[in-house]
Amino acid sequence: DLLHDLPRDRRMAIAQELPDARLADVLEELGDDDRVAIVSALEAGRAADVLDVMQPDDAADLVSELPEAKAQALLALMEPEEAEDVRRLLTYEESTAGSLMTTEPVIFGPGATVAQMLASVRREDLPVSLATVAFITRPPEETPTGQYLGMVHLQRALREPPQTLLGTILDSDIEAVSAEVHVATVTRLLATYNLTVLPVVDEDGHLLGAVSADDVLDELLPEDWRDYDDEVADRIMARSIDG
Repeated sequence: DLLHDLPRDRRMAIAQELPDARLADVLEELGDDDRVAIVSALEAGRAADVLDVMQPDDAADLVSELPEAKAQALLALMEPEEAEDVRRLLTYEESTAGSLMTTEPVIFGPGATVAQMLASVRREDLPVSLATVAFITRPPEETPTGQYLGMVHLQRALREPPQTLLGTILDSDIEAVSAEVHVATVTRLLATYNLTVLPVVDEDGHLLGAVSADDVLDELLPEDWRDYDDEVADRIMARSIDG
């Protein structure tokens, strides 16, 4: 909010001084116009470093807003694995599970333990929505993974001894979605199962990533929702109630 309200020169001066990880966090929360302006003004190598530490889905959203030549130049400067994730996400149609998903949810094999899962979800860089579930797959355990087996909910893991194998407590009843399904289907399933994150698989049942509730909200809200102040938000709410 503070950066958004600053004059452009001051905004860029502060962005230049922020560490890469902190600037990545800020860019993930800014509106499209602001973050495109900041990334476009950064030196190309610095911009690529910041994209490397962003969540892949947020990086893909940002890259998609850049001019094609600029986008390709930054992708070429990114770490190969990070750039590959972003390129893969850019291939999906807008408003589909594939376009909204992150390629880096918490993933373990069935032989991993509850202790390993709990240690992983404590990571400071892990979004809260992704920390509620671990997805269990056959090797490899990086997307696209081996066969998707199910998920282990954090609340279930907390009730188990640390040495419990995740493969013995997984939930295989939650319906995974294909990357091509519309956001409306994702929203319905998240609401039906009271989930914060949903697995996305390919036609062969390999885990491609996961769609989180916050990604769905970003898609459903107006594009300029971040620019609303409290007064504007109150007026919108009042119109919704009156309508």
